[in-house]
Amino acid sequence: MCPSCAGSLTSFASLARPPSLQSLAGKSKHQLWLELCDLITKHPADVTSLPVDAILRGGVRKFTDEVGRLWTSLADFYIRRGLFEKARDVYEEGLATVVTVRDFSVVFDAYTQFEESMLSAKMEAAAELPPPSEEGEGTTDGSDFLLRDDGDDVDLRLARLEHLMARRPELLSSVMLRQNPHNVHEWLKRVALFLEDPTRQVLTFTEALKTVAPERAVGRPHTLWLAFARFYEAHGDLANARVILGKAVQVPFKSVEELASLWCEWAEMELRGKQFQAALQLMQRATTVPPRQRGVPPADLPVQARVHRSLKLWSFYCDLEESLGSLEGARRVYDAMLELRVATPQTVLNYALLLRESQHWEDSFAVYERGVNAFRYPHVGDIWLAYLADFVARYGGRKLERARDLYEQALAAFPSEQAKPLYLAFARLEEEHGLARHAMDIYARCAAAVPEAEKLAVYELYTQRAMDSFGVPKVRAIYEAAVEGSLPDGLTRELCTRYAALERKLGEIDRARALYVHASQFANPASEAGYWEEWNAFEVRHGNEDTFREMLRIKRSVAASFSNAHFNMQLPELAARVAEQAGAMQEGGAPQDAFAALEAQAQVATAGLRGFVSAGTTGGTAGPAAGNAEEIQLGEEEEEEAMEEAPAAREIELEQADVPAAIFGDLQGAAAAGRPVALEAQGALERFAKRQKV
Repeated sequence: MCPSCAGSLTSFASLARPPSLQSLAGKSKHQLWLELCDLITKHPADVTSLPVDAILRGGVRKFTDEVGRLWTSLADFYIRRGLFEKARDVYEEGLATVVTVRDFSVVFDAYTQFEESMLSAKMEAAAELPPPSEEGEGTTDGSDFLLRDDGDDVDLRLARLEHLMARRPELLSSVMLRQNPHNVHEWLKRVALFLEDPTRQVLTFTEALKTVAPERAVGRPHTLWLAFARFYEAHGDLANARVILGKAVQVPFKSVEELASLWCEWAEMELRGKQFQAALQLMQRATTVPPRQRGVPPADLPVQARVHRSLKLWSFYCDLEESLGSLEGARRVYDAMLELRVATPQTVLNYALLLRESQHWEDSFAVYERGVNAFRYPHVGDIWLAYLADFVARYGGRKLERARDLYEQALAAFPSEQAKPLYLAFARLEEEHGLARHAMDIYARCAAAVPEAEKLAVYELYTQRAMDSFGVPKVRAIYEAAVEGSLPDGLTRELCTRYAALERKLGEIDRARALYVHASQFANPASEAGYWEEWNAFEVRHGNEDTFREMLRIKRSVAASFSNAHFNMQLPELAARVAEQAGAMQEGGAPQDAFAALEAQAQVATAGLRGFVSAGTTGGTAGPAAGNAEEIQLGEEEEEEAMEEAPAAREIELEQADVPAAIFGDLQGAAAAGRPVALEAQGALERFAKRQKV
């Protein structure tokens, strides 16, 4: 035996020994197995004492990550020994047992290459053979035609190769199903492979339904049953389709939804077959309440005992009864849904609509009452809105007290921030059929209840309705109550502006100015420039010099108040920062330097504060006071500049009057003659003595 084969035997012996034995070359058992496979494959003639088939099959069972390579090695061993049919059997066995796509690709590619090489060899051999001679034709007696074999099987091998290529999707599907036989999607894909062969489809469906366990299924197993029933329906065999669905509804699925889908699909199949009564009977059978099982929790009951509470099933049943049945049947179904508490707000609305279309108004209102008692907000919102709209449309103002009670009940059920549509509808009812005074009260309640973002719109509608019904006094009362109330600053400012605009239209200039003054405390000149521009335009048009100066004074005071508020908000942060630095300096020593540094730090920190003017330091040299760029000047110069900018102020001419001479005495004459004026510092005693001498 050659040295390489002897080495392979040594490797195999080491693999058969206990796991504690290690290779001298540091190779793992996996590497030794692969080397052994390569040696056996490359030298099949020299290996006579080893069970090659058993060795490689043992490797397939042991090393699952090299299954494809080991199968191809075993087939290659038989190919090198000339056992081509045995090699083909090995390839087929490998394709039928591998469980990964990678191994399948390795084996299938090797198998395809083997068939192609065999076909090529046969074609080359056939090309080299001499053409058959024509001598002796007709001399045979015909007794040996069954024993003659010219070796021309090219067509057979070509057909084998084509058949192998055509089987690839089916073989790959088998690999995927071996990975997980409970994969519903893969079974449906496998059925789709046999569209041209109904018999194979039936066999595949049967195998799938026997293999897939509902509790372990990947996907929705009821789709397999539906696809099988549709297959029979497509071929016109409704009887077998009913048999399939009859068995399907007995399967213990994981969820009620799957079983409900089966019942609905069964009924739809009957509808497609024009069997309308059969469809109604099926839905009645599906929604029948089963006998109650005592001592068993509802979650542990099978889906067949819980499917009667499926909303999908009941909704489909309602649609069938409304379309194919009678009004009484539909009412019976809706009442059963309400009793079982499987109805939704949409179910209540549909039931009430059905009764309303049949002119059963009071019955529809009774359904609404059951709905508002069964649900809470937000689900009850649509029911209340539909109930109130239908009631008002039906009775109008004939049952006003009952309508008011309904609106009050609805407002109690709604949260205040979501009740605006109800308030507006209630107020509209009072305006059209009730009392305007009640409508005003409802608008006031609405303005107090809605969120801040909607209050302005409500007040606008409120004042408009009040103006139409009661006139200006009512509007003034509304604005005054709103302004004096605890509203946000921005809303109060806007309401004051609108109130002032109303008073200006009425010619009440003083009242409008008082409103501007009141709202100014909520308008920061730095951010609410539009408000001050509006007030400025008002004073230019309707004011005078005094009112304009008063507006400027108020603007400066408001700006100062907002500036001080901003400064006070920054003081806690500054104090905390200085305290931290003082503590750190005290720990390091040098108290005098620490205090000086703190003082300098405070000056630097306060230098950037808006509206802060430093008073200097104690004990230091007084220097010139640093000017504050943001300081508000309260002198007369700003007033004069503002008066010069104002158009109204330029038109005002101030009259100048002469001062009496008795006030200045000789000072005026001396100043006129150019003589120096000597002012004596005389006190009260000197002036009194001088007067007595005279």
